[in-house]
Amino acid sequence: MSLVTHLPALQVATPLVAALFVAIVGRRSFAYAVLVLVSLASFASAVTLTIEVLNQGPISYEMGGWAPPWGIEYRIDLLTCLALLLVSGIAAICAPYAPASISAEIPEKRIPSFVAMYLLALAGLSGMVATGDAFNIYVFIEITSLSTYALVAMGPDRRALSAAFQYLIIGTIGATFILIGIGLIYMMTGTLNIADLAQRLPAVEGSRVVVAGFAFLVIGLAIKIALFPLHVWLPNAYAFAPSLVSAFQAATATKVGIYVLLRFIVSVFGASYAFDAMPLGWTLIPFAVLAMFAGSLVAIFQVDVKRLLAYSSVAQIGYIMLGLALGNQHGVSAALIHLINHGVMKAALFLALGLIAVRLGGTRLEHLQGLGRTMPVTAAAIVIGGLSLIGVPLTSGFISKWYLVSATLDAGMWPLAVLVMASSLLAVIYVWRLVETMYFRAPVEGAAEACAGPSNPWLAWPAWFAAALCIYLGIDTRATAGLAELATRALIGGGLTP
Repeated sequence: MSLVTHLPALQVATPLVAALFVAIVGRRSFAYAVLVLVSLASFASAVTLTIEVLNQGPISYEMGGWAPPWGIEYRIDLLTCLALLLVSGIAAICAPYAPASISAEIPEKRIPSFVAMYLLALAGLSGMVATGDAFNIYVFIEITSLSTYALVAMGPDRRALSAAFQYLIIGTIGATFILIGIGLIYMMTGTLNIADLAQRLPAVEGSRVVVAGFAFLVIGLAIKIALFPLHVWLPNAYAFAPSLVSAFQAATATKVGIYVLLRFIVSVFGASYAFDAMPLGWTLIPFAVLAMFAGSLVAIFQVDVKRLLAYSSVAQIGYIMLGLALGNQHGVSAALIHLINHGVMKAALFLALGLIAVRLGGTRLEHLQGLGRTMPVTAAAIVIGGLSLIGVPLTSGFISKWYLVSATLDAGMWPLAVLVMASSLLAVIYVWRLVETMYFRAPVEGAAEACAGPSNPWLAWPAWFAAALCIYLGIDTRATAGLAELATRALIGGGLTP
């Protein structure tokens, strides 16, 4: 058997085993080398898997040689590939950024532990995406959550501890709901394999136990993805975490949660059950719209830019959930496109803020004053990320909004199209605050001296590359819209209407 045959398992096992070795060896240089190599290898593996699936169809990998449903199955289809490309791609972008950022913000003796937790988070996110077993999803959710709690707590601000504790409490509630939901559907079907669940659930879908299981899963995952008003853990977790963690978490964690929700809706229960037998669409739409407006409104009044972007993420999650709530092929395609594009936008913005934090000592608005003169390329990267959040043409955000508005019109819900465009105008306000601060205010005292000389290229280039990617994905949509539409068409078998 070739190495490619085992890539589904290696996608998860490599960062998992690497985390163990980093913790045992305990040397900073070794930790950095492993982090970079594993991140790049994960992306290469995801690209290879995507090519294999495009050429040969979905891949089923039997763990330990035990055939499903008795054994644990890793199943890689186009939807899986889309999420794996996002997680591993963001990890690869963050890889060269990581050593300089970690050294600037984390005490040296904690660096091996920090890197081990980061690799565990990468393994957990990859496992949530790759596994075809419902209980395995819960296990990987816990691996991701526990490692992320620790990463947030290592932030340079003492408030990171309270942010991590709040995240832990709310995250544990969400995980408990998910576990109860999985337990209820297991009680009714006697299986945990996702494909087997899809075959057995129709016979018992009228049971109140299945209805309760469905409700527990949706609510638990809504907490994990920070859907308004269950988002209260997110702003502090993003604002006080180390820069690397903020960038990686904002770009991937909630997106993988949305992937898991979509997987349960379409691949387990079936879209006809979720949107016809159960009123999921009409339940999610009001919360999605509230998120679009509430997140942007609160972002307008923030003075810490990391918190501003955190509340912006609440709004952007609203857009993704609105597309999913439409319950048809066009809506889900729009949701998947924005899921990828928003991940890239937020990576660009948080990576740029990390560079600013290292050079100027913070990420409040006053630290951005005059940035257009002192750090012009980094300021430009922030502007590009901001324009993408708004949805300006020739940026990736425009493609997302275009598909979302088109999906609402195709569904005959033109008022939702108006609300999408109206909420985008709120993004103009908070992005303009950043532009006005960077280009129309004088730098604070000492900023020019702090920014004298070239930026650390390992901190600067990843942010610039992610910003450039926002432009590229707004022009060439094959990697996002093309793959998302292929993945969505494959989901029609789960009851998703064209």
